[in-house]
Amino acid sequence: MLQPFAHVLLSSTLPMSSKARYIMIGGFLGAGKTTTVGRLARHLSAQGLKVGLITNDQAGGLVDTKLLRGQGYATEEIAGGCFCCRFNTLVDAASKLANEAKPDVFIAEPVGSCTDLVATVTYPLRRMYGDAFTIAPLSVLVDPVRARRVFGLDQGGSFSTKVAYIFKKQLEEADIIVISKSDLIEEAQREELREVLAREFPLAKIVTASPRQETGLDELFASLMTNEQARRNPMAVDYEVYADGEALLGWLNATVTLKSDDEFDANAFLKQLASAVQARLLRDGAEIAHFKMTFSPDDGIAGELASINLVRSDYVAELGMELDEPTTGGQLIANLRAEADPAALMEAVKEGLAETTLQFFGLKATLDHHEHFRPGKPTPTHRDGEVVMETKGGCKPGSGCC
Repeated sequence: MLQPFAHVLLSSTLPMSSKARYIMIGGFLGAGKTTTVGRLARHLSAQGLKVGLITNDQAGGLVDTKLLRGQGYATEEIAGGCFCCRFNTLVDAASKLANEAKPDVFIAEPVGSCTDLVATVTYPLRRMYGDAFTIAPLSVLVDPVRARRVFGLDQGGSFSTKVAYIFKKQLEEADIIVISKSDLIEEAQREELREVLAREFPLAKIVTASPRQETGLDELFASLMTNEQARRNPMAVDYEVYADGEALLGWLNATVTLKSDDEFDANAFLKQLASAVQARLLRDGAEIAHFKMTFSPDDGIAGELASINLVRSDYVAELGMELDEPTTGGQLIANLRAEADPAALMEAVKEGLAETTLQFFGLKATLDHHEHFRPGKPTPTHRDGEVVMETKGGCKPGSGCC
């Protein structure tokens, strides 16, 4: 008898002989996953395929979800932990998308601090629901500036050893490593990084792309739609180091209502707020992993957004989407991840809001909701090891499944 998820998929608009495609695009915080997911969704939609997206975070209220829904895609958000620890919720989200949007392709974007996705997500999915869909190679995006620092090619702000452990483990399990944002470095630097990645991770295919400039994506998209995930033994992961690395990262999600007596420039507000928060975190010695915000105007067209993105402490925040007209108010969503005390992140955002609103006459900011915390120890729902993959059966003692 088919499991519920398989039944939903096979009863969709696809022919009975067809299978839905499951694509997971991973990578560390700030690697460009959401931009790539959006580009891939648009590419597949242009080919007449229906796409369903699944976003993931340690807490609810994601900028990523807002951005992708704003582009018109059916999107489910899984909060409260990574896909590995929320496996059943991942299956439920896919079932809901299958019922409502009937996608041909599911694209999942895991938490940027998550690793061990092969053993805990894609292998269990294939084992339990392999009759319903095919699984694409796991692609992992890497910010080249961040990667060059982690691998000692350049100086600059970076993470501590245990956070870097997660960064490297993400690359180790990848079928495809994507040097994302390739336009940020010179050709010689790209080639040097490519050589390091090829040497450190010989099983992975290395692809160079710039999702923002939409270059180098054809090769990646073709691989994701035509190739199967490689079958190999899951990598070894020290879950104590993994947990310690995640616990070093502070997490903050907040929603803020902005109201003004007069119209104000929301694009300028986002830039000034990002700069103010960044300055406070730099003062405290925090290394920003990713700081992103969206603003939705109350008086705008449905789906209209302004967005801003900051991926390193010593970088400049960049507007991704801009509003064409000034506004009198709306909702701000802020997601901030950094190697820092979560309370310090909260204070930086509060102080930044107070300072920035003073620069806009008649503007008031009300903090409606916020969460700031350190992620808990990852506890996967499943972890398929070598024995499980060979027998295609259930969990066996000593198999590495948990």
